[in-house]
Amino acid sequence: MARAKDVLTTGEVARICKVAPRTVSKWFDAGQLRGYRIPGSKDRRIPLAQLVRFMRAHGIPLNGLETGMTRVLVVDDQNELVDLLTRALVDDAQYDVRTASNPFEAGASAEQFRPHVMLISADLPGVNPRDLVRTIRSLPDLSHVRLVGVTNSANANQHAVLKESGFDAAISKPFDISATVRTIEDVLGPSN
Repeated sequence: MARAKDVLTTGEVARICKVAPRTVSKWFDAGQLRGYRIPGSKDRRIPLAQLVRFMRAHGIPLNGLETGMTRVLVVDDQNELVDLLTRALVDDAQYDVRTASNPFEAGASAEQFRPHVMLISADLPGVNPRDLVRTIRSLPDLSHVRLVGVTNSANANQHAVLKESGFDAAISKPFDISATVRTIEDVLGPSN
C-alpha cells in the first residue's frame, strides 16, 4: 500500500477537512494554517504535522488523516474485475481503496472508511441506481461523497441516465485506468 504523504496540496487538505479548496487557501493566507508556497507559483503546500495541529486546534475530526490519500470505495460484484481495478488504483494512483460486493457491505464499509469517492456498479442485481444514490445522499456522514456510476455499457445515453439519477459521473467497463483516475480527480475538483 502507498505511504502517506508528508506534504499536502490545498485540494487534498480540503477533501480531508470536507471544505472547499478556497476555504483552505483562506486559512493559509490568514496564517491560521501554516505551510509554504511553491517558488514562482501561487500553489500552496501544507506539511502534514501543521495540518494535524490546525485540525486539533479547530476541533476538526482527524479520521480523514488515516492515510492522507484519496479514499475510494469500489462497489461491484465482479470480483476479478474489482481486484484488477483495486491493484491499479493502489499501485498507479496511490489511492487508499476498499471494496464491497453489495450495498449492505458498502454501507458498513463506508461508515468506517469514510471514502471521498464511491465507484458503484449500476448493474448490481436487485438494486435501483436512483434509489441507491438517494439513500447515500440522505446520510449526513456520506452526503459529501462523490459518486461515480459504473456500467457495462459504453453507450453515452446510459451515462446520461446515471448522471440524471444523481451520480457525479459515469464510466464504463472494462476499465481504462487512466480514464478512471481522471474521472475520480474530476469529481473531486481542482487539486489546488
